[in-house]
Amino acid sequence: MTMLLDRSPGFGVYIHWPFCAAKCPYCDFNSHVRHQTVDQERFARAFETELATMRHRTGPREVTSIFLGGGTPSLMKPETVATVLDAVAKNWTVPAGIEVTLEANPSSVESVRFRGYRAAGVNRVSLGVQALNDKDLRFLGRLHNVDEALQAIGLAREIFPRLSFDLIYARPGQTPEAWQAELEQAIGRAADHLSLYQLTIEEGTPFHALHAAKKFAIPDNDHAADLYALTQEITAAHGLPAYEISNHARSGAESRHNLTYWRYGEYVGVGPGAHGRFVENGRRVVTIAERMPETWANLVEAKGHGVTGGETLTRSEEADEFLLMGLRLAEGIDLLRYEAFSGRSLSTARLSMLQGEGLVAPIGNARLRATPAGMIVLDAVVADLAR
Repeated sequence: MTMLLDRSPGFGVYIHWPFCAAKCPYCDFNSHVRHQTVDQERFARAFETELATMRHRTGPREVTSIFLGGGTPSLMKPETVATVLDAVAKNWTVPAGIEVTLEANPSSVESVRFRGYRAAGVNRVSLGVQALNDKDLRFLGRLHNVDEALQAIGLAREIFPRLSFDLIYARPGQTPEAWQAELEQAIGRAADHLSLYQLTIEEGTPFHALHAAKKFAIPDNDHAADLYALTQEITAAHGLPAYEISNHARSGAESRHNLTYWRYGEYVGVGPGAHGRFVENGRRVVTIAERMPETWANLVEAKGHGVTGGETLTRSEEADEFLLMGLRLAEGIDLLRYEAFSGRSLSTARLSMLQGEGLVAPIGNARLRATPAGMIVLDAVVADLAR
């Protein structure tokens, strides 16, 4: 448990499985529906190849977490998952018992498959439940119903040592009373971690067009802020306080992999559309892979990787990203680490102004956090501090 709580940023490996059974209307992730069978062996080989290329770039490292995200990784065969996890262990040091998470949809859950993932080395599952009423599940374009969701939660709790599931709130017409009842039901089922996201309308999604055409409305900012405050209150009262804006956990059960992102650690991203951020030759580089799955696989087969974009960050870009990520966390940021990135300390005038407005607060002399009010307008707080 020490590793989860020691605040070291860590070195994570992210694997992106880009395929889904159906595309959800709110989703802007890199996910693709294929009506013919996906050649899993081909993609597994491509993951192996790209992981080996990334190992040449990072040098020897000790991995602190592995995350299989998507898309819908629970459409992978357990053998595919085993191949990928073995490839990670061939390239870097992977200590026994580190967090290995796989995202799963309740509609693609089978007991045999789950047991196969566990045997392959997965020890934490993140379930895309999204709602605990059938009407809203249909609205969100999900392929499962509430009964299937509850069955998947029960099965995951039985097979995996750790479980998280996602819910989306601030849905059309959702009252505080209805959300409270649903959230309390979720907390009763949760093991130790919940991810609770407000519904946002992302450009390029079907929901964006429907919302623009006034086919549905979502709660306004004030109503959404009330639902956010209610969420914080209920989860804290039940022992799952927010450790990040949208993530709640019992003490010690925080997602190690996501903490690596928010603590501005390093991570390798492998697969179609995956992003990575790691230190190479003393500088932090960003890697961005080709988004189209088959094009990515062709590139990997031709030149050993599918990276088509990226950059080397300047010190000031690193400092800004560190602020933006770290202030999402309840633990806040280490001010000395900010100074190491930026070469300067934060402006005392701006700090005292934001403190006076109740948007940030010091933690002792060494750390700074956003207050609950600051979390709601975090982008503006970061823009003020970064100037």
